[in-house]
Amino acid sequence: MNLMNNMDSENRVVLNVGGIRHETYKATLKKIPATRLSRLTEALGNYDPVLNEYFFDRHPGVFAQVLNYYRTGKLHYPTDVCGPLFEEELSFWGLDSNQVEPCCWMTYTQHRNTQETLAVLDRLDLDTEKPTDEEVAKKFGFEDAYNKGKVSWWQHLKPQIWSLFDEPYSSNAAKIIGIISVFFICVSIISFCLKTHPDMRVPYIRNITVKTANQNTSWVLDKTQTNAHIAFFYIECVCNAWFTFEIMVRFISSPSKLRFITSSVNIIDYIATLSFFIDLILQRFASHLENADILEFFSIIRIMRLFKLTRHSSGLKILIQTFRASAKELTLLVFFLVLGIVIFASLVYYAERIQINPHNDFNSIPLGLWWALVTMTTVGYGDMTPKTYIGMFVGALCALAGVLTIALPVPVIVSNFTMYYSHTQARAKLPKRRRRVCPVELSRPPRLPGQGGPGVCNTGSGKLPSSNAPSTGSMDQAIRRMNANRTITKDVILPKMVMKPCYGKVF
Repeated sequence: MNLMNNMDSENRVVLNVGGIRHETYKATLKKIPATRLSRLTEALGNYDPVLNEYFFDRHPGVFAQVLNYYRTGKLHYPTDVCGPLFEEELSFWGLDSNQVEPCCWMTYTQHRNTQETLAVLDRLDLDTEKPTDEEVAKKFGFEDAYNKGKVSWWQHLKPQIWSLFDEPYSSNAAKIIGIISVFFICVSIISFCLKTHPDMRVPYIRNITVKTANQNTSWVLDKTQTNAHIAFFYIECVCNAWFTFEIMVRFISSPSKLRFITSSVNIIDYIATLSFFIDLILQRFASHLENADILEFFSIIRIMRLFKLTRHSSGLKILIQTFRASAKELTLLVFFLVLGIVIFASLVYYAERIQINPHNDFNSIPLGLWWALVTMTTVGYGDMTPKTYIGMFVGALCALAGVLTIALPVPVIVSNFTMYYSHTQARAKLPKRRRRVCPVELSRPPRLPGQGGPGVCNTGSGKLPSSNAPSTGSMDQAIRRMNANRTITKDVILPKMVMKPCYGKVF
């Protein structure tokens, strides 16, 4: 019996992780080879021969799941631990995070979605914190000159101009520039819309020669054609002068010319500004052409200047990013709508032809496509309606299918917007400056016999205690042994140790 107990004690191993002791068999740790626990030997530096245990200063909560993985072969994710910390601990123990059980996989992978969201928000540049001089130098590409202390006047002025025109929240002057830019954008959009109102237009009077019934010629004033009031032309000139100046300044002071040119908002900006000058050239040299009015249709690109407001509003940036993140769901929505439109347009076309229907509105399937579109999107203009009972039944099915088709992808889009918005609000509440972790102090070298040190309490004669007194290392091991016994034996109440002050000399 004693032999079996000795064999069992030799096969057991004690692991102290973060102050919590775990006891298991060596055979259990051998179940997963090529890991840290499967290669434990007494020659390791973290082995304590006095306590006969291995000490690891790691997270104890994660290690409980790691040890359970050795015992059961199933790796579960603790919900009270952050995902990156769990991955770091698994990497330390030599385990693969892909071995997480399917029941915990969705909860475990949430941190990856969070990290992707934070990376997207970093690209959106929603932070209003002023960057340091080193970060500015790295952004504009003169980091070497900054390190050498040879920053030129243009390298010093260029970031200031860029922040003044492209970062509205960087300073009070930048806020004023941003307000001026938003003012001209709003004035340009309002002018573009108001100049189409009939009361804001001036008739273009011209003389037309016509023949009367007596074969005589006479002059008639034609007032059918109208032009926008001249005031709108001057307003557009002032607005586009500002837009041109703003584009040139931002292009000259941009940290990356290629990134500036390929930016979608900048593409809209300089195409809209260029359309104004093209319109002036066409009015000057191509006004006599018959289809010259069609060219005015391309001036609608100026209404796209509203997207420039994304530089001044973080909410618009989040909204645009939400549509980008929901591209798959939107594509799926459009596909289901097109599929349903084609099916129900064909059904209602043949359903209306089965019975006698003199007032049939569905003379072709292309006309039925329009009816199916407005029915599935729950608009229902009523310009085309089924008259037969079978057609009404098809119409009811079309309306129900449209409600279900549109309602299914919408929650995904709403959740994406909520996710980006909540993370943005959380980032805004984070402290700007975080406390840095102090470096680990080096351990003291061992004291030689006959030498004292700080914190060593000696007797009044100035001599060290006798050799029977425990050394510092053995004292630490004794304290650890006492704490370990207190952890294992919870029923035993140990008395508190009272440290009496020592008034000897300190060397």
